[in-house]
Amino acid sequence: MSALVEKMCHFGQMPWHGESESLVGNESAHDVMVKAGLDWTVKTEPLFRADGSEVTGRASIRESDGSVLGMVGPRWTPLQNRDAFSVFEPLVESGDMAWHTAGSLRDGQRVWVLCQLNLDKSEIVPNDEIGKFALLSNGHDGKLAVHFGFTPIRVVCANTEAMARKSSASKLIRVRHHRFVKENVDSLRDVMDVANQEFEATAQQYRLLASRQINQEDLKKYVKIVFGVGKKDDKDIGTRQHNILNKVENLFETGLGADIPGVQGTWWGAYNAVTEYLNYEKGRTTANRLDSLWFGQNGVQNSNALESALLLAA
Repeated sequence: MSALVEKMCHFGQMPWHGESESLVGNESAHDVMVKAGLDWTVKTEPLFRADGSEVTGRASIRESDGSVLGMVGPRWTPLQNRDAFSVFEPLVESGDMAWHTAGSLRDGQRVWVLCQLNLDKSEIVPNDEIGKFALLSNGHDGKLAVHFGFTPIRVVCANTEAMARKSSASKLIRVRHHRFVKENVDSLRDVMDVANQEFEATAQQYRLLASRQINQEDLKKYVKIVFGVGKKDDKDIGTRQHNILNKVENLFETGLGADIPGVQGTWWGAYNAVTEYLNYEKGRTTANRLDSLWFGQNGVQNSNALESALLLAA
């Protein structure tokens, strides 16, 4: 298991390389929490200088092993893992959704719970569907707010593309860590129906991309824009950047689902070539890519990829 992915559990095919506990999908929240290695709590403790004087801020501490997860502000309140799972538990018990993956990154600094909604998938083109998921991601390190909401995943390649918090395809709501954090997360259940309606609007954007053909010149222009070299001549682009651009252009022809009629030769295919690169190619390890998709640069590029495709395809 990568050092970034501390421990996790999954339903169905393992989404990342490494050890992972398997799920049936309808276990109790406590059982899933144990399989994900998240059956621990967080507390805060004061900080002191070497001379013994107290400083502003506190340390976020994992109580099970005493490890320091981060430095937090004086008003920061942890959302306990059990409370994150409790958001989904009644919806799993009612059959509205099923557990999909859960786990922690960076030695417990960041955790996530992902559930699949038992709703009809949205078909973008025949044989290319988008599944509906609900994601809660949370930081115990003081750097990440709680994010909760719907997010789409392309079924044909089971990618983690729109699980990124910053993806414009994800209908995620941000909640700051303070003393009302648990109550605020509980109230987020009320937005599920509205978010489902908004999700269909995102699927319509995907269908628009699938209805627009793209030529080789526009593909090259698009990929250069997404990777920040849109204004550079080819001769001014370095070897490493050239290799990235060539890899994405090759994925447009040979990537997962690229040969599906309605995907092949379209802006939808171009967008998925970019997201496949961000999911499976960029970064040294799969865990690094996951961390970057949710919390870093890959998430920013992921969002820009959809926005740029929609703008150029219009």
